[in-house]
Amino acid sequence: MSYTPPPTTISSQAQALLRDAPEIVARSMELRAIQERRKASAAFYVPDALRLALDLGVTLAEEVIGGVPTQVVTPANIVGNSAILYFFGGGYVQGSPDEDLAITARLAHLTKRKVYAPYYALAPEHPFPQGLENGLSVYRALVAHYGAAALTVAGESAGGGLALALLLQVAEKPAKAALMSPWSDLTKTGDTLSTLVGNDPWLHYELTLEPAARAYAGSRDLTAPEVSPIYADIPKDFPKTLITTGTRDLFLSDCARLSTKMRAAGIACELRVWEGMWHVFEFEADLPEAEASLKEIAAFILD
Repeated sequence: MSYTPPPTTISSQAQALLRDAPEIVARSMELRAIQERRKASAAFYVPDALRLALDLGVTLAEEVIGGVPTQVVTPANIVGNSAILYFFGGGYVQGSPDEDLAITARLAHLTKRKVYAPYYALAPEHPFPQGLENGLSVYRALVAHYGAAALTVAGESAGGGLALALLLQVAEKPAKAALMSPWSDLTKTGDTLSTLVGNDPWLHYELTLEPAARAYAGSRDLTAPEVSPIYADIPKDFPKTLITTGTRDLFLSDCARLSTKMRAAGIACELRVWEGMWHVFEFEADLPEAEASLKEIAAFILD
């Protein structure tokens, strides 16, 4: 599918981002290339993310929780004894809590709750299951401290997929799950992975997603439910879930498939689809749609 110009129904900031997005190029999974991309991404995103955190008055700390280094984002206006466990995105091969402060700092501020963001292990150095095991360790430690009912598990993209995989394994489920464009299927099965090619400014299956999927899955088949949670059976006690996506998100149909499967299993699941938005648009701190979506996510967590 060829590129479609931005619609006039979205903010001028969103239109500009779509018009100015760089061309998507193939991403090597050679370790040195990945390490260079990690450095470049951090250099680009972290300074602005730290400024945003400062502007919001949140404080940042590094703790080892369940044996895993974890960033703790604490709002100035903290209320109660509840918390959010949050997993960053990056295709399981890059990303960090520092880069995702554009989301976690705002969630902490809006919900008045601490956000715990683990530095889970990344592929290809640490393929599945190490990242998931890191997440489980942190979750169990937080359950021991807060109780499962006081927790929300959240994540974006690969972090959303990791959150799903975690929730399918733990016996004590949290109160809620908030998933932004979760990568629930590592295969090219969903309709929009083909129909929206060229219209999501960040994703392309063959160029960016498939190499990362294979690096993460290691020896496992991409349809194994532990790496592609959409293929798992959804338990009856799965938490109330909110999924956000957009009409240009390459994962739009995967989000639709996931929400349909969850509702069929009797789970309270709401899918919110944003006009003209792309994969994890909430990451863009200056975007009105991102602010509006995060306010809705915060309201869902607090309800």
